[in-house]
Amino acid sequence: MEDMNDELRPEYDLTNLKVRRVGIGRKMLQENEIRLDMDVARVFRDSESVNEALRTLIRITDQHRKEFPSK
Repeated sequence: MEDMNDELRPEYDLTNLKVRRVGIGRKMLQENEIRLDMDVARVFRDSESVNEALRTLIRITDQHRKEFPSK
């Protein structure tokens, strides 16, 4: 094993650091990961199609609430 010549001080405690993936496939910091069931994933192939479908559902739901407000 090569001798690593770093400047890390012995008093640094790195045991509580969280490891984060780098490169392709890593999650962005502000992304939420949602897993779709296989039957749903067959219809919605990417996040754009899922988001558009959910936005449509939101618009329909909002319109329904305006037309039929609860008592």
